[in-house]
This record gives sequence, structure tokens and C-alpha cells, in this order.
Amino acid sequence: MEPDSVIEDKTIELMCSVPRSLWLGCANLVESMCALSCLQSMPSVRCLQNTSVMEDQNEDESPKKNTLWQISNGTSSVIVSRKRPSEGNYQKEKDLCIKYFDQWSESDQVEFVEHLISRMCHYQHGHINSYLKPMLQRDFITALPEQGLDHIAENILSYLDARSLCAAELVCKEWQRVISEGMLWKKLIERMVRTDPLWKGLSERRGWDQYLFKNRPTDGPPNSFYRSLYPKIIQDIETIESNWRCGRHNLQRIQCRSENSKGVYCLQYDDEKIISGLRDNSIKIWDKTSLECLKVLTGHTGSVLCLQYDERVIVTGSSDSTVRVWDVNTGEVLNTLIHHNEAVLHLRFSNGLMVTCSKDRSIAVWDMASATDITLRRVLVGHRAAVNVVDFDDKYIVSASGDRTIKVWSTSTCEFVRTLNGHKRGIACLQYRDRLVVSGSSDNTIRLWDIECGACLRVLEGHEELVRCIRFDNKRIVSGAYDGKIKVWDLQAALDPRAPASTLCLRTLVEHSGRVFRLQFDEFQIISSSHDDTILIWDFLNVPPSAQNETRSPSRTYTYISR
Repeated sequence: MEPDSVIEDKTIELMCSVPRSLWLGCANLVESMCALSCLQSMPSVRCLQNTSVMEDQNEDESPKKNTLWQISNGTSSVIVSRKRPSEGNYQKEKDLCIKYFDQWSESDQVEFVEHLISRMCHYQHGHINSYLKPMLQRDFITALPEQGLDHIAENILSYLDARSLCAAELVCKEWQRVISEGMLWKKLIERMVRTDPLWKGLSERRGWDQYLFKNRPTDGPPNSFYRSLYPKIIQDIETIESNWRCGRHNLQRIQCRSENSKGVYCLQYDDEKIISGLRDNSIKIWDKTSLECLKVLTGHTGSVLCLQYDERVIVTGSSDSTVRVWDVNTGEVLNTLIHHNEAVLHLRFSNGLMVTCSKDRSIAVWDMASATDITLRRVLVGHRAAVNVVDFDDKYIVSASGDRTIKVWSTSTCEFVRTLNGHKRGIACLQYRDRLVVSGSSDNTIRLWDIECGACLRVLEGHEELVRCIRFDNKRIVSGAYDGKIKVWDLQAALDPRAPASTLCLRTLVEHSGRVFRLQFDEFQIISSSHDDTILIWDFLNVPPSAQNETRSPSRTYTYISR
């Protein structure tokens, strides 16, 4: 028996002597080798001669019997001229070739196949690729559980969105089992609740948060519960968005019943309570569910113009020029700050820092170690009129004034950075977050600014009087004005210079009978206060069926932009 190396060399040599057309019909490597084996006994291998050559042959020459031999793989064939081999030779030679191939090591087999492939044409490479492609595909989701690695399969599928998860369930029963036993619909909902405040708020309000973020109990809901819950959540979200755009809401009203001067200048709320500052010098705390007044805090000798609270304290500013700190639970006065010479118009505090501003044209920056340990760090001066509003983060303090300007200061050094110019009259309100500043003015306009370069990005017009309060989130801007109207604007459209001005104001809400002084909103509601001595709760989630087909407030308002 010849050595393996000699057989390999002879096989490759034989393959090299065979025309390429012979290989066009071979579906795979084994058939190719079989074809070679069948031809080993032939003195020569020829493709069929063309017609002109055949006609030139001498008819008197001794006839040589030729036969047409077809190599077929079921889809294509190649015909060669050869003498018919003895019966059974092909099968024997094929078996012998495969036998030698099987005896080689894996590395030798790979090397041999590489030699064969390197001598093939482009078409043959494509044919081999088509043959190998399904062999190389692996259903890893099915294979992993067979190796006891169910958790890896679950983890991979847990990154799918809802549409992809639906498609994955239809692949096969094994994929469906992995999704079901891995509770992947539950995990998808939990991921949305962790990352999206709308989902988080909805889970709390609808009560399905009780089924989340817990190990699956033996009697807990199965995967099918979360599978059916998901589309209901999506429907809820679409309904809320539609209610915002169409102005459908459930309205609740709190009558503040001020004893003398009427008007609610400021407010803040959470899920349990609303805290309001009134023109009659008092601070009233309301139960958000029953709308009953829980507590009245007194101590200021002037109107309460601004406030902010957290889980420990309420901080208020008044026209009596003082800032007071109250215990949020007991209502006890913990501290009184006397610094400003005139009314304290606005304040903000966060992470141990507080900033106040005043009619005296100054801004005070305070270090707030505790409720009783508050020290003045720096006084910022530069405005030429009353400073009506301040906001800040770790990078900038932003202030707006009746002098028509917005000034930007460094939070860490308290140094002046730049001035934003554009409003034609005094500025009454603003909010600052990330790079965006949104301001409202007595020129009846709202402006959007890039704080880093100072550029005005957009001017919104539509209010008929001074824009007194403004807030924004990732989707919308909500503004309130002395015309008694609250307007809802599309923030993303406002930031797009290509958006038509007529599409910017989504809705105008008209319920207050007096000037709108302050508002706050979230994904589900707006809460506003007014000179009419009321607090209104505009609920866009719990809209009664009777209101689904009607709109109480005027529809989209025409707005335009000026640069």
C-alpha cells in the first residue's frame, strides 16, 4: 500500500489535470473526490469535442467505442467522454479515497481540503459556501439549555425589545420555553420601569408595581400575565399622550379660602401632598387625594412668594425680605435668614447649596450644611433690576432679571460667565437643565437658549400677557401667564429649526379666572395656582369616559417664531 503522502500527491495531481468543467456539478468535497477516483483508471479525460473537431475525424479510421458519462448531483451535470469503467469500480474507488481521508489526522485533512479549495474556481467556492453555510449555523438558544446553561440563554434574550421578543417566541417551542420559564416579559417591564419615569409612575398609579422586582413566588403570576400586561401598558401610555395633545383631562379644584389678600404665589407637590405659599402670608399643606387642608404654617409677615421642600425641610421666601426654614413634618420654624433688603422673589436648594434672589437686585449663595447651619458664601451682583428667578446645577447658576437679561455664573467659583440677551422686556421665569435654558418674559414670549454658547434657539409666541411661570421636561414645555392661560408646547419640535411654527403649541388650557402664578407638572398631570385663589389639578391619566370624546379647552393654537 502506498504511503498517505503519495496518495495525497497523486490525488491533487489528478485533480489538476482535470478540466474545471468537470467540477461544476459537484455539490461537495466528497463528490469531488469520488469523481476523481472514478477517473483514476482512465488514460485521459476529455471534455466533449466541439462539432468541427468531430467532423475532421477520419471515417475510415478504426472505430473506437466512446460513451458519454454523466456525473450528476441532482441539480447539475457534467458530461465527459470516457470508456465505461468496469462495474463497481466507482464505488470501490470512492470508498478507498474516503478510507484514506478518514485515516489522516484532522490537521492533515484540513490541509488537504485547503489544497483542493485553492485549485477551484470562484463558482465552485460559492457552491461549497452554500453547502457549508447551514452546517455552520447553530441554534445556541436551544443548545445552551442542553448543556445546563439556561441562564445564559435567558440573559441573551432578555436584551430584546418587545417586538423582537414576540418574534423570538415564534421561532420554536424551545425558545418559547426559555422565554416563559425565564420570565422575560416580566424582566422587560422591570427594565422599562427602571429607565423611564413614565413607566415608573404608571406602575405606581395602576398598582402593577407590586408584581415587579421580586423573586417569582410559587403562587405568583406566570409569564403569561406579564405577556398580556405589556400591551395594556402600551395602550395606557398612548392614551395619556393622546390626552395631552387633545387637552382631555379630569379637573380638580382646591379653593384656598384666603382670609384677606387672595392669591397663591407658589407651590410644589408630590404623590401625597401639595404645599402652597399664599399672598395672605401663610403656607398651606394639602392632602393630594382628599384635597383637604392638613396644616397651615404662619410666621412670615409678608406674602410667601417662593418655596421648595424635600423630605426634611420646607424653605420659603417672602416679601418680608426673610428666608425661613421649616420642619416638613411638624411645621416648626427651624431657622430664619435675614440678609436681603427687599422681597425674596425666588430660591432653589440642592446638595448642600442654596441660592436666593431678591428685589434688591442681588443673588445670595448659601452653604446649607443642615437646617440650622446655613452660612452665606457669596453675594452675586451685576443685574440692574430685581432678580426674579434663579436656577442652578453643579456647573452653572442662572439668574433672570427685570433688566431683560439672563446671567450665567460659575457654581464652584461664583464668577460671572456670560449674559444672554434677547428679551425685549423683563424676564419673570426660567428653568435650566443640561444645556437648555427656557425663559418667559413680560414681552409675552418664551425663549429657548443654549447656555454654553449663549445662542437663542427658538422664540415661542402665543401668550397675550406676561409669561409668569414655565417648566419643561424631555417632551414638553408648559407655561402659565397673566392672561390666565396655560399652554403646552412640543419641546422636541421647538428645538428643531425645520419644525413649522404652527405645530409648536399643542394645547391651550383655560380654566383659571385670574393670572397664573405658578405651575408644576409630570407625565400625568399639571398642578397650577393663580391669583383667583385656587389650585387646579389637571389629570391626563384618569380621564372619565364621558370626556374622551370632548375637549374642554381650545384646540391647537397658532404660534409663530421670530429670530
